[in-house]
Amino acid sequence: MTSIKEKVMSRVFLLSALSTVLALALICLFLFINGIPAMAKIGAFSFMLGKEWSPSDTPPLFGILPMIAGSLYVTAGAIIIGVPIGILTAVFLSKSCPKKLYKFIKPGMDLLAGIPSVVLGFFGMAVIVPVFGESILSASIVLGIMILPTVTGISESAIRAVPQNYYEGAVALGAGHYRAVFKVILPAANSGVLAAVILGVGRAIGETMAVIMIAGNQARMPVSLFKGVRTLTANIALEMGYAAELHREALIATALVLFVFILVINLGFAALKKRIK
Repeated sequence: MTSIKEKVMSRVFLLSALSTVLALALICLFLFINGIPAMAKIGAFSFMLGKEWSPSDTPPLFGILPMIAGSLYVTAGAIIIGVPIGILTAVFLSKSCPKKLYKFIKPGMDLLAGIPSVVLGFFGMAVIVPVFGESILSASIVLGIMILPTVTGISESAIRAVPQNYYEGAVALGAGHYRAVFKVILPAANSGVLAAVILGVGRAIGETMAVIMIAGNQARMPVSLFKGVRTLTANIALEMGYAAELHREALIATALVLFVFILVINLGFAALKKRIK
């Protein structure tokens, strides 16, 4: 009876794993089948490197370079703001935080992770936009806040997973507390910390609602941190509801570019992870 249950459960686990792969394959198939023909109609170079996005013109213009640049700027800003703060917070929580204080900070981080992006977007509109305007900087600040729980939570788990004797050995050799943490513990946890950064980047580059609310949604090349931009995700969300024919196909091609963009970032981080090891 036990062997039958084990065989059944092994099949269930296999089907679960295959369903994940199947879902990814179907997404890839949909994007490539619908996106590649659109890029062929528009022209790959005109689509990728064009600086004008104006579906209502005659002929229509579908250049997504401003959106690619906008996504890069906003994501880079979120990384610069969110990743250092997240990692330092993880170090504090795992190695320095008193237990009484930890009971308040940790649930707070968990609560921040559960706040809907539209709420953070309203926060950005009410608090950040009046100061910095609808701009790259405003979007970067909000996305930096948004990725904090992801970066902090996974980094903390990675740091706690490092054997305690690493720290004890460093202290025994004369290192101070923070020197042992930053020179021994953190490098030993680099694999998990890098995974946290990858997930944070994925969250930032894939965010739509908050960016729509505070980034200005101007389909133009970024000229300043204090000027508005439009990201790839915002471009799709804003126009898919009324797009038709080539316009709709161009938006699907934009999703394909975003998909490949995220894939390249993940492969780059994976290669970096191997080099670090």
